[in-house]
Amino acid sequence: MRTFAQGQRVCVRTMLALLLATAAGRTHAQVDPHFTQYYVYPSWLNPALTGAFDGSYRVSGIYRKQWGNVSVPYTTPGLSADFTTSKNLNVGGSLLTQTAGDGGYSYTTAYGNFAYTGVRFGTNEYKRLVFGMQFGLIQRRFDPSKLSFGDQWNPILGYSASNPTTDILNARSNSSFDAGAGVLYFDAQPGKKANLFAGLSAAHITRPNDNFRSYGSAKLPMRVTMHAGVRINVNDRTTVVPNALWMMQGSARETMVGAYLQSRLSTATDFMVGANVRFNDAASPFVGFTVNNMMLSASYDITTSDLGRIVKGTNSFEISLTIIGRRTAKTPEIDFVCPRL
Repeated sequence: MRTFAQGQRVCVRTMLALLLATAAGRTHAQVDPHFTQYYVYPSWLNPALTGAFDGSYRVSGIYRKQWGNVSVPYTTPGLSADFTTSKNLNVGGSLLTQTAGDGGYSYTTAYGNFAYTGVRFGTNEYKRLVFGMQFGLIQRRFDPSKLSFGDQWNPILGYSASNPTTDILNARSNSSFDAGAGVLYFDAQPGKKANLFAGLSAAHITRPNDNFRSYGSAKLPMRVTMHAGVRINVNDRTTVVPNALWMMQGSARETMVGAYLQSRLSTATDFMVGANVRFNDAASPFVGFTVNNMMLSASYDITTSDLGRIVKGTNSFEISLTIIGRRTAKTPEIDFVCPRL
């Protein structure tokens, strides 16, 4: 007979198969990966954030591992790079891959981003309105030989991979063109007590195909994201940034609120600490350092939903590294207040 642990693994594989089968039909729930440190991976959050920093280029890497107690854990590495120009146009690109479960499932995206920065108004044109576009490719794949299905379970003999199944998924991969767009507002006026920033983006506006079979018309649901924050200058050395995120994809909703404090320890080093709360899901403490042009940060999701009890309290971990290359003649910090978290 199968052990309880083996049974759990079968359940995990079966649940994944059900998710894939749902994707082959009409998709309702959230499909895209998400990050607790969403502000570190700006091109995924909103293409209008492309080039929204003080420098000539920015390279960001992030790695997320979640549900480590559930068979093969979910892992999501992402890499992005963006560049500023003097032509009111910023450009960038990003690559993300999520692997999940015993079924060899992977979700890969590759995008190019463009942001137009020429809309400026207010005193000395410190108020900025940025428009961004995103174009790329989505690929999803899995290995059906690694999946287990409900009709392969015999109530007397238990599960056997040799038992036939009627759940046949002919296609192992699916690739589709994808596009997104976004808009960002931020107040870059120096010397203010508080600087506001806010953005709105829509991913999968082309509704790419989402089939794992040779027929049907399943479409990936559009993802709508709203994000905002305010940078509050406590004193010359300390800022506090309350922030919020709301995201919708299909029938899924995600709401996150939090804040972080950034304190200057020296001319080259800042210390950051804070936390986010994802409603009905997790609480996420965060810590980070900036040294010269590098920022290293880590966060840990403490699951607060029923899922935490189902998977024995397993949590999620993220680590990220961002490197910003400065201009040859660096713009004084007072001239540009970055709309970043």
